[in-house]
Amino acid sequence: MIREKLVEGFHEGYVVPQGLIAHGRGECFDYLIGEKTIEPAFKAIQAAAAALLLAKHPVISVNGNVAALVPGDVVRLARAVNAKIEVNLFYRTEERVRKIAEVLRSHGADEVLGVDDATATIPELFSERRRASPRGIYIADVVLVALEDGDRTEALRKMGKTVIAIDLNPLSRTSLAASITIVDNVVRAVPKLAEVASSLSSQPRELLEGILRSYDNSKIIAEVLEHICQRLRELSSRMSKR
Repeated sequence: MIREKLVEGFHEGYVVPQGLIAHGRGECFDYLIGEKTIEPAFKAIQAAAAALLLAKHPVISVNGNVAALVPGDVVRLARAVNAKIEVNLFYRTEERVRKIAEVLRSHGADEVLGVDDATATIPELFSERRRASPRGIYIADVVLVALEDGDRTEALRKMGKTVIAIDLNPLSRTSLAASITIVDNVVRAVPKLAEVASSLSSQPRELLEGILRSYDNSKIIAEVLEHICQRLRELSSRMSKR
């Protein structure tokens, strides 16, 4: 079903071939973690929810794959944390941007930035992803990026922003550069993040700040790698007994 949604987005013109390749790479890591939200990912989701709720200007960045897979959940999350939604693309064309915005609006988004207002420039970035809305990613203090490229994650961190990444590859540049890395499939992570954010929204600020203070992204990535190693050892042991 996930693949069919991406293929449909490809045929409709807002998912690019490179996005299909990226998804295939991610599937490999999903098999390694067991195709479920593991405990380190849940810890990262809690920290991400806290960061978004504490932010003054939170923004959710959307590309073609995200629009194809979880548009409704993106809108639900944006409402839960009072975040802006902005389209940002590496392979940017005006047609793709408008089609993605249409998909998001069809799922309830009231406003989509990055369409006609991508007039600001992210420093030290030379791809089309340097273009940002001056009311969105450019002024954001917390940015959620899913299925991202490492260059922009690093550039956003250099601007002093908290970057939340959703990436199935724990060793990608994006995962290693992000402030909070959710190693999970976007189709599980975004709905879960919306759910956790909604449940934490009524909690006192001190509790949210405590969640962030206790979070260590390097430790979380190490826990993911240990989970993969342990799972491979278990699978190897089962196979050897057949």
